[in-house]
Amino acid sequence: MRPWLLVVLCALGFGCGRANVSAAELNSVVASWLAAQTNIQSWSADFTQTRAFKSLAQPLTATGHVWFAAPNRFRWEVKHPLPTIAVRAPTEMLVIYPRLKRVEHFPLTGGQGGQWRDALGLLEAGFPRSQEQLQAQYDILSYTIKDHTCELVLQPKSAAARRMMPQIRIEFDTNDFSLRATELQFVDGSTMRNDFHDPVINPPIDEKLFAPEIPPDYKNVEPLKGKEHR
Repeated sequence: MRPWLLVVLCALGFGCGRANVSAAELNSVVASWLAAQTNIQSWSADFTQTRAFKSLAQPLTATGHVWFAAPNRFRWEVKHPLPTIAVRAPTEMLVIYPRLKRVEHFPLTGGQGGQWRDALGLLEAGFPRSQEQLQAQYDILSYTIKDHTCELVLQPKSAAARRMMPQIRIEFDTNDFSLRATELQFVDGSTMRNDFHDPVINPPIDEKLFAPEIPPDYKNVEPLKGKEHR
């Protein structure tokens, strides 16, 4: 299982379309949550990631920590069971496997970068800067409120994205509007859920987290180009 890849493959493009929930129909709690996002410049939390497959009786789980800095920088660090780090750098996404001494490079510029640029939207979906931004990328299918938790069900507007991931669910606290969970639904019926714990809003974040130094003995791989080099 590569949990980092499933984390980032949530928003595969921008498109045109009609939102199923108009601005006038948005619940006031949802509107307040959207307004609160403008105050978030950085965020970090522990997470528990649960991957469920129809073919497996028990889901697969992983734990780790995530850092986010507006507008789109992030670092996902899976600590257990297999240490893996995914970092969005300015021109590429890095996926680092410390035990294997391997780092994969996915470009975010040029022709090959188009898919990956649009693929790094999970945390941006959790932290939209405005209602307009959210509805430009997703159709809002529904929202429900229960026990101080609001659940938004989103559908990517891109047809290509929907063929891979029909729905995204976002859960946030209706008291302080903090992000509680995200869940991705895939076309094969499998799901991946991230539950966030002990979140910190606007913590100071060391810039080095988003620019990790790669040890000289690591193998560098460019999967999209089929290249490997030291």
